[in-house]
Amino acid sequence: MSVLLQGAIGDLKKRTLTLAARVEQSLAEAVTALRERDADLANQVVRGDSKVDFLEVQIEEECLKILALHQPVAVDLRFLVAVIKLTNDLERIGDLAADLAERAAALAWQAPIAMPPALSEMPDAVMRLLRQCLDAVVNTDADQARAVCRSDDSVDELHLQNYHDVTKRIVEQPEQADRLIQYLSVSRYLERIADHCTNIAEDIIYLVEGQIVRHDADRRIARASKGEPQEAGSEDA
Repeated sequence: MSVLLQGAIGDLKKRTLTLAARVEQSLAEAVTALRERDADLANQVVRGDSKVDFLEVQIEEECLKILALHQPVAVDLRFLVAVIKLTNDLERIGDLAADLAERAAALAWQAPIAMPPALSEMPDAVMRLLRQCLDAVVNTDADQARAVCRSDDSVDELHLQNYHDVTKRIVEQPEQADRLIQYLSVSRYLERIADHCTNIAEDIIYLVEGQIVRHDADRRIARASKGEPQEAGSEDA
């Protein structure tokens, strides 16, 4: 690796970690806003999403510049491909954190109702998953990444339980339907964030081992067997 390429890749790593830290902070603040009914904090998260978008574009442009100027091969090429893909997933997590914050702001202005038990567990489970995922990125650790892939199922199960709880409560307490539907959206956003964490983990496996595991047949079958209705036109379904 040339000195110039080494320096460019080192700078790219720093930018990627800066984006990751920003996204993690956005999610943590969105969850806090939801739990504490803090509309001001929720709106702060929404406004901050533009910074995440800006960082993601910067990183992509830098990757393309390195590809054009240095024509990297082997592990350096895999690194650039992985960074482009995982930063896109980080940007989507940032978007979903902003979506979650919007729901938190809306709920803050309505009379409080009890949060379904499964939904109460989901934010901590998803934030742990994101932290594990980012640790795998920092350490370029394929074993940590595989642990993230395995942990995603627990979030799927909580989301499915929340879906059943909320739909049952809507029938039993129709006067709460609007707020319960907000909770269903929150659950869906958290489940999507977990899926993007899995995507990032799969990119780390590719970076370390050169193995593409995103379309592993066993995982596709497992997800298809969940039985939850999918949202039409969802890019994350």
